[in-house]
Amino acid sequence: QKQQPQQPQQPQPQPQVQPPPQQQTPLQQRPPVSPASSCDRFIPNRGAFDMAVSQFEIARRGDAENAQLDFNASPAKEEYKRELASSLFQGVPDLNRVLAFTSKPLASPRRVSLSPASPNTPPSLRSLYSLNRDSPQTPKRPHRKIPQMAERILDAPDLIDDYYLNLLDWNLDDILVIALGSAVYLWNNADGSIVKLLHEPPESSFDVTSVAWSPCSKQLLVGTSQATVELWDTSTLKKIRSLEGHSARVGSLAWAGSNVCSSGSRNGELRHHDMRTPPHAVSVVKAHALEVCGLKWSSGASISNTTGGARLASGGNDNTLNIWDDRQLATPAFKITRHTAAVKALAWAPWQRHLLASGGGTADRMLRFWDASTGRCLNAVDTHSQVCAIQFSKHDRELVSSHGFTHNQLILWKYPSMVKLAELSGHTSRVLHMAQSPDGTTVASAGADETLRFWKVFSGTARKWDEEIDMREGVTGARTIR
Repeated sequence: QKQQPQQPQQPQPQPQVQPPPQQQTPLQQRPPVSPASSCDRFIPNRGAFDMAVSQFEIARRGDAENAQLDFNASPAKEEYKRELASSLFQGVPDLNRVLAFTSKPLASPRRVSLSPASPNTPPSLRSLYSLNRDSPQTPKRPHRKIPQMAERILDAPDLIDDYYLNLLDWNLDDILVIALGSAVYLWNNADGSIVKLLHEPPESSFDVTSVAWSPCSKQLLVGTSQATVELWDTSTLKKIRSLEGHSARVGSLAWAGSNVCSSGSRNGELRHHDMRTPPHAVSVVKAHALEVCGLKWSSGASISNTTGGARLASGGNDNTLNIWDDRQLATPAFKITRHTAAVKALAWAPWQRHLLASGGGTADRMLRFWDASTGRCLNAVDTHSQVCAIQFSKHDRELVSSHGFTHNQLILWKYPSMVKLAELSGHTSRVLHMAQSPDGTTVASAGADETLRFWKVFSGTARKWDEEIDMREGVTGARTIR
């Protein structure tokens, strides 16, 4: 037999052994990841922001937060910083962010770089000082000249030096009333004539403690040290009626309408009177623990009017400010105790509803602004002097305040920045009373130095709200009231 050739044996396939699964251990090094897929941090683009401007923004915001808590902060300095930032940043400082991750937008043709092109090149002063020249975004505001001297000074002998009285008022017919001791004088600004309305002999121990013109300018309320309120007709120079009921001197008066008025006395009592009814007392309430020395109704007031909503502000020697609603006079809507001295100076803004200003005495010296609808304090400024009276401008967002110890001056403020526009000196003693002319340009101030001074501090722009007012020019013929 023929032997078959032997076939070579095929190698047997070896079974594949699977490696054991690799276990994750702590602190195990991860494989490198490409930078394109990394999103764990952002690197700011330093070319897109200005480090100096960013530092200024951080410091400015910190100063603003501290200024809200510090009443002694200078409003003028804060206003200067805002104006400087608006000027240098073209009114858009928020574009200079602390961190930026995108490129800075293309510069405006009007924007000028204040940084030098190289470290050795100083910035161009011509670019700095001509930055806002002929800029259409910042219109030029006309400058108003504020006289630093009184345009007229009258003698006011026997003016009672008492902080808690209200002895001066000015009506829409341009007639100013002032109480001097036991007498009341009417001074006509149009022709300079003087009329003596009432006079009691000195030995009668009778003093006039408050005066207030009616809205129609034909009737005058006179509060006395004999605890009475007298209503006078100034056209006939006759007393119409006497309103009794108080048990102490009446140091504050305020009209709530043509026929309704309010009076505050030394014992803290507040009375509301209606001239049309024989029992004139509409409401009697114990408003303060001590004397009521400040009393002001807001515009549109009418007691017992269910559709009213006007407010009455009363300040007392008990360091309390009360705000009353004319629809509920039994209790005050808000009882405020933020002042630390007597609250005599009160004024309502004619161009903003429910905006009330109040000023404290020597121990307080604060000028505060309130929202009378909520009782919230909007702003407060330390005047460093006793606040005696406040008058809002009828045309501009401005107000003037008169002061006693220690400066005896008038201060003109810009609202709401509360920057001092002018400080008017001339009185040698505290400036107790102020009244505003019907055209809204002149303020009359009466001081304990027995002088009556007239200051033309407000602008004469025509009013854009409510009724038109009578605008007349005064004369300088009279030099004394007596």
